[in-house]
Amino acid sequence: DFPDTEDASETDLAKHDEDDYVEIKEQMYQDKLASLKRQLQQLQEGTLQEYQKRMKKLDQQYKERLRNADLFLQLETEQVERNYIKEKKAAVKEFDDKKVELKENLIAELEEKKKMIENEKLTMELTGDSMEVKPIMTRKLRRRPNDPVPIPDKRRKPLNYLLTDEQIMEDLRTLNKVSVSPSLVSPSSPEHVPSAPMESPTQRYEARIEDGKLYYDKRWYHKSQAIYLESKDNTKISCVISTVGTNEIWVRKTSDSTKMRIYLGQLQRGAFVIRRRSAA
Repeated sequence: DFPDTEDASETDLAKHDEDDYVEIKEQMYQDKLASLKRQLQQLQEGTLQEYQKRMKKLDQQYKERLRNADLFLQLETEQVERNYIKEKKAAVKEFDDKKVELKENLIAELEEKKKMIENEKLTMELTGDSMEVKPIMTRKLRRRPNDPVPIPDKRRKPLNYLLTDEQIMEDLRTLNKVSVSPSLVSPSSPEHVPSAPMESPTQRYEARIEDGKLYYDKRWYHKSQAIYLESKDNTKISCVISTVGTNEIWVRKTSDSTKMRIYLGQLQRGAFVIRRRSAA
């Protein structure tokens, strides 16, 4: 019976060890559960160490983003203010430039109209169509009884000059071509006075404007091209074409930057002559 007793003791010992293992495992589970419950309670109270550590890190990131956003806002505000000041100065400068240009254009236009009026006046004086009516000295004779009653002369009515500048210059050229024949005037006549030689007719130039470019004397000229402008009095001006219009061009003198308007008619009749020059 002794061997059986030993087997029974070993069985009881193994069972006792198994019960101890289960009890230890249960104790570990309860301890782990209690730890988790404690951590959950600390988390709800905000005292959990891991929670505080992560909250601190999030707070640092939050403050850093706020600081970066404030710096970015400040930078953008300064950039907008600089752009505003720059655009404002540019607008004021453009306004002043346009105002000066408008004034110069109006002055040049008025000067051109003034010259045209003076040319018309000179033309009228040359052709003898003066508006002034001079009194005619006549001798009054006694009227015979059977003579009809003389009809008084009516005053000469003023003429309306509706000719264009080009038509007037064409008439002048025609008059210059006509000269008085010496045979029509008697040499013995007391009123015979040698006449001055007539001027040669004005040279004609081909000038027209197409597609914003000037075609003059078999050459094309465009905006911003450097040229020489020669007038009838042999004055030579260095200038640049600033604008090509529909019936005229504007040039800017390189000496004082003043502008002049030149009509196609003036170029065609040779009042102004254009020569090319190399740009400086």
